[in-house]
Amino acid sequence: MDIKMVIFDTTVLIELYRGNQTVKDNIIAFGNGTYYISVISVAEFLIGARDKTDLIRLEKHISNYTPLAINDHITKIFIDHFKTFALSHRPGIADMLIAATAIYYNLPVYTQNKKHFQFIPGLKLI
Repeated sequence: MDIKMVIFDTTVLIELYRGNQTVKDNIIAFGNGTYYISVISVAEFLIGARDKTDLIRLEKHISNYTPLAINDHITKIFIDHFKTFALSHRPGIADMLIAATAIYYNLPVYTQNKKHFQFIPGLKLI
């Protein structure tokens, strides 16, 4: 599977940090590529820090990935999709922002929680 660019969902960051070999093997199977994370995943990941030492370890871990900021276009995609799915699927705000980022950049999302994203049209999931 030759995937050159992908956005990692927060679930993938957590599993990599925990040393999940299956997730590592899947990423190795992608081939050499660029791995992105949303700034939303940065926040979700760092909030798990237990103390300053842990925060430093978490920051070091995410420094391996390229963060993608939220811009006006991503905000519009987020709002449009959130209005569409708020009642029918009750999506998480963070998940919808990550999805909007992926849609804007036309990148697939590698996630361990496909059910949080599978209803979003135009979003590619791994």
